[in-house]
Amino acid sequence: NSVQLLVDGQATFDSIAQGLQRAERYIFFQFYIIRDDDLGRRLCRILSDKAKAGLQVYLLYDEIGSRPFARSRLYRQLRMTGVHVAPFNTTQGRRNRLQLNFRNHRKVVVVDGRDAWIGGHNVGDEYLGLRKRTGHWRDTHIRFSGPAVLGAELAFATDWLWATRSQINIEPDPELPVTGDCTVLVFPSDPASEFEEAGLMFHQIIVAARRRIWIASPYFVPDRAIISALQLAALRGVDVRVLIPDEPDGPVVGMANWSYTRELLPAGVRVFRYQGGFMHQKVLLMDDRISGVGTANFDNRSFRLNFEVTALVDDENFALEVEDMLERDMARSCEVALADIENKPHWFP
Repeated sequence: NSVQLLVDGQATFDSIAQGLQRAERYIFFQFYIIRDDDLGRRLCRILSDKAKAGLQVYLLYDEIGSRPFARSRLYRQLRMTGVHVAPFNTTQGRRNRLQLNFRNHRKVVVVDGRDAWIGGHNVGDEYLGLRKRTGHWRDTHIRFSGPAVLGAELAFATDWLWATRSQINIEPDPELPVTGDCTVLVFPSDPASEFEEAGLMFHQIIVAARRRIWIASPYFVPDRAIISALQLAALRGVDVRVLIPDEPDGPVVGMANWSYTRELLPAGVRVFRYQGGFMHQKVLLMDDRISGVGTANFDNRSFRLNFEVTALVDDENFALEVEDMLERDMARSCEVALADIENKPHWFP
């Protein structure tokens, strides 16, 4: 596989738009949030044009995350131009009619089985940093081409089957070229599985680390097993760093981040609070080879309740790119000291 790291919204959505324009057979397009704003209209205009040209275009959105989209003019235009549009609706069926807790948090784009995009961005102007309330939006996506694209296609097709009770009838291209030498694993996880796959994946990466484990997540609310694994990694000499936003998008999340920081610092885990805007990326780096970019936050919702997907990359050169990116992020952050926690008021968790 060949892999490209996409830092922030402009690079991500320019890459996705260019990929959509190159489509010749079909497009899979899935996001947790799709908005009827400038960015949404820009991308969906391409989808409509491709559908009118005869391509098979499938768009999947989460019924909760994209509730306004389902009532928008943009939604109606997509349907009218031949785009197959469906909500991922976890309330369907008698047993699930009151189930609002599950979310399809995946962000997956596939073009012709040749290129795929996975990462933290949703489709909205704020992901380009264009809203004053959120300011600069720090996020990361990944584009890859090669045999791992099939994993992204299977994740999308499985979700489409649940959402519509119909299969996608597209034959894969048997002559896809080998485009690079990176090993890539597309790792989907969901609450319907027998095991809590996202949590197990994070736990295994932490346990396997020998030199370094760096984790960037906007929501840091792990379970006890993950906390213990991070503590043990730091105690055995691994460089353990956690990067979280300094200004989270909610007071409860902010207090939870501080609460878990209190447990990690005494073991030697370094915690950085990003101050260059709102940090929304979900990225990990283990030792000198393994990197992960995806949709799963470092919290129990992503571990147990959400439908998520992560692209894991085994490649030294790509790991160097991720390292450089995270070092720049940490340079724009404030490292937390034990005194910062001790000086909090007594009522603070």
